[in-house]
Amino acid sequence: MIRTKIVILNWNGEKHLRACLPSVLDALPEDAGVVVADNGSTDGSVEMLRRDFPQAELVLLDKNYGFAGGYNLALEQIDAEYFVLLNSDVETPRGWLEPLIRELDEHPDVAAVAPKLHALCEPGKFEYAGASGGYIDYLGYPFCRGRILRRTEQDCGQYDDARDVFWVTGAAFCCRSEVFRALGGFDADFFAHMEEIDLCWRMQLAGWHVRIVPQSVVKHLGGGTLTVDSPGKIFYNHRNNLAMLYKCASPVQRCVVAVVRPALDLLAALSYLSAGHGANFCAVFRAYRDFIKWHPMLSRKRHKIRAGRRSDAREHIYRGSVVLRFMFGRKTFDRMM
Repeated sequence: MIRTKIVILNWNGEKHLRACLPSVLDALPEDAGVVVADNGSTDGSVEMLRRDFPQAELVLLDKNYGFAGGYNLALEQIDAEYFVLLNSDVETPRGWLEPLIRELDEHPDVAAVAPKLHALCEPGKFEYAGASGGYIDYLGYPFCRGRILRRTEQDCGQYDDARDVFWVTGAAFCCRSEVFRALGGFDADFFAHMEEIDLCWRMQLAGWHVRIVPQSVVKHLGGGTLTVDSPGKIFYNHRNNLAMLYKCASPVQRCVVAVVRPALDLLAALSYLSAGHGANFCAVFRAYRDFIKWHPMLSRKRHKIRAGRRSDAREHIYRGSVVLRFMFGRKTFDRMM
């Protein structure tokens, strides 16, 4: 059995695969393999892979199941000790994978690790989707070492210590296959966005640790499927964030979120409307509509998660509001903490 499988989920990403897959194959250690799981692409990706990259194994899904469902279905068909979930728009240098595997080998209580994420188009700058490890504030807003809200920092080595964090990026997510399967993988109902944070939270509630390994660095393009301001991304981010909080947060945190978040989300929706983005305004309300519909299902999931809880997972939840801190000038991670 090959010990580590790098699994790239593809949906109409022929351009990204052609640009980035050569670097992944070039940096591949002897005891690792590459799998491209295709999510029902219609753009010629599969034909291109068969023709130009025969060394990459193919898993074909019959339709687009999203990031969460697509990976769940693909990984059911893959046998390895470690899974590395890699976006199709990530470039990898030689030697990037070994520090991640070494971290898992040396720390049996760690379930998931990830490399530091740089922006592909802005050399030396942290990339939005994960930077150097992620945290979450008490109201559920994610932020990173190197990225607060939408503001990213230059990487000057200020966050180069390997440490436990609350979540790591789904763009280059390395985990133990046994833990992924034991926890049911990603929440497939999310479809896309927030699923890696949700899984990291559930890992910690089950007693595992999540770590960032900045000795490994990859470059991520980002925005390959949905742009930051697209109505689809706003919808998924709002809905899935609320669902994650409902499932995983403590009773006290849930009460605080239930009081404060609707007001903040209404302000966000009104800001979209005032800027002339009516579709984004509607996306926030669609997210709440679906979240309310999901309540019975989420209650069942929450009960199951709480029944298997081994930790309260509060250590890396920021006891305040990252939004308020940012508004008062705390715009970098070191000033935030």
